[in-house]
Amino acid sequence: MNKKKIFNDPVYGFIAIPYEIIFDLIEHPYFQRLRRIKQLGLTHYVYPGALHTRFHHALGAMHLMTQAIEVLRSKGVDITREEAEGATIAILLHDIGHGPFSHALEHTIIDVTHEELSLLFLKRLNILFEGKLDLAIDIFQNNYGKRFLYQLISGQLDMDRMDYLNRDSFFTGVSEGVIGYHRIIKMLNVYNGELVVEEKGLFSIEKFLVSRRLMYWQVYLHKTVLSAEQMLIKMLLRLKELFDNGQRSGIHDTLSHFFKNKFDKTSFLDNEFDVLNLFAKLDDYDVFTAIKNNIENSDFTLSYLSKGLLNRKLFKIEMQNEPFSEKYKRRIEENVRRYFAKEKVEIEYLVFDGVESISNYSTKGEEIKILLKGGKVLPMSSCADHGIIPRRIEKHYLCYPKINLSEK
Repeated sequence: MNKKKIFNDPVYGFIAIPYEIIFDLIEHPYFQRLRRIKQLGLTHYVYPGALHTRFHHALGAMHLMTQAIEVLRSKGVDITREEAEGATIAILLHDIGHGPFSHALEHTIIDVTHEELSLLFLKRLNILFEGKLDLAIDIFQNNYGKRFLYQLISGQLDMDRMDYLNRDSFFTGVSEGVIGYHRIIKMLNVYNGELVVEEKGLFSIEKFLVSRRLMYWQVYLHKTVLSAEQMLIKMLLRLKELFDNGQRSGIHDTLSHFFKNKFDKTSFLDNEFDVLNLFAKLDDYDVFTAIKNNIENSDFTLSYLSKGLLNRKLFKIEMQNEPFSEKYKRRIEENVRRYFAKEKVEIEYLVFDGVESISNYSTKGEEIKILLKGGKVLPMSSCADHGIIPRRIEKHYLCYPKINLSEK
């Protein structure tokens, strides 16, 4: 059977499968599940085109990895066929541990990060593929001698970020997120075993960092998207509370396993209930079915949240640089209670606050390294030409139902 297939990708055009094992991994049910998990969760409530999936993203990141390896080899960097295959497998599977609605529900259904789950899936697949993923796992965990391979998977300029910025910009139509990924990849090199960017690529990196910041505030942390995602979290928390109190209707069997049991990383390692395979059955459809099944629930709070999510009747959200005062929050709570005076409301699910933040560019930890023409390597923050000021920006938010007290 010919396994050197070609995908027609709307972002990059034709994407080739570079190794036969990649085809077999793509065909596995663990990977096929990513077709049923949207890359941007509920972002399509704001940008209708944002319906692409983790499956699309994984293939795109794999494609960029093959390009990066080709560029580095052309500059004399020693990368064996086995290493190239291992790095390609690692980037293909880097997001395989994402659950339904991705980051929004990461600690709601289970208390395990998607990175930890991705590693567990890699190890399970390695058993199924009789040890052929050993090198990929070493690279994925940064346990391999050539550190730059790990940096291509998880670093300031990894192929994950390179694809998701490019792809998310494409599907949302937000042109501010467009990055010069071609030029950035062409400017990559390796110095003393670490990934660097040649000096002439400095302004492309600056544009990349600006685009990332703009995409966060305009797409990933868009106030309406944030409102929808927080409503979804509150809806599932309320559903779980009712489930614990004996109300167990309207929940799919797969999802109910994660409501009955408190699964953490140890649960996955113990493998008593084969939790990893249970998790592999979960996708966006399970969660959305739970939403649909509870729009007529006798519990007003759960029903109200479910209807809002199903019909896009989203909560009002206020955002500001400082925390909201307790006095203001109490006033909003009183208004909501008054509006729903005839209903039994659980106010903590209808009025809630939080904080989101993002760094323009962090100088803590590993910085982007610039290879100067004279052969010297400097962190980007030390390069006089760059215009990125390292700064962390916080936004506090307050969510509550859109109500008009004059109607009562």
